[in-house]
Amino acid sequence: MVGINEDMIDENYFYSIEHHRTTTIKIKRSIFICTLEYVESIEKAKNFISRISKENKTAPHNCWAYILGEKGDIFHSFDAGEPSGTAGKPMLNIMKSHGMTNIAAVVTRHFGGIKLGVRGLIEAYSVSVKNTIDLKKFKKLVQTVSLHIEVSYEFNDTLLNQIKNYLSQIKDTTYTDKIVHTIEIELKNFARVERLLSEYQSRGKLKFTMILQ
Repeated sequence: MVGINEDMIDENYFYSIEHHRTTTIKIKRSIFICTLEYVESIEKAKNFISRISKENKTAPHNCWAYILGEKGDIFHSFDAGEPSGTAGKPMLNIMKSHGMTNIAAVVTRHFGGIKLGVRGLIEAYSVSVKNTIDLKKFKKLVQTVSLHIEVSYEFNDTLLNQIKNYLSQIKDTTYTDKIVHTIEIELKNFARVERLLSEYQSRGKLKFTMILQ
């Protein structure tokens, strides 16, 4: 996956994180600890939320939110004792604003004795999640198809020039009597690339097969 900064977000894609990450902020004596995790199912999201909540069982609030699905269309949040709409939903909104999916967040609050009010809570939970998302680059989630291509040395440059705009990556190349590439193509571009390769294959310029995942 490609590492992305916030200013590189493309609204045509969804994003997530690769590794567990956490940050801590202090606002008017209250401590807010945000933990993010990459998750691929509701079960994994719930297991993560349960684990973090148990690790912080002495805290009065372990608020959470998650987003799942290829289009980020599965989501849920919980205020965990905070006033309705002041914690889980703001957390969820921050993740949505970053175009994220397959991600879960828990913000643990250790109350410092000073009430923040509705607006203060919304701001605190939002900033906590945003700081954690921004801690490191996040990754673009791209559906790909892998292909195995055998091509002659004479035709190799022509082939690569024809498909370069559709490549996600060249995963491997070996050189024998022919050149053998293992490549990844974004799923949205596969039909176009397949037509091109099929034409060249019919003319004896190359051979290609799909690699079943």
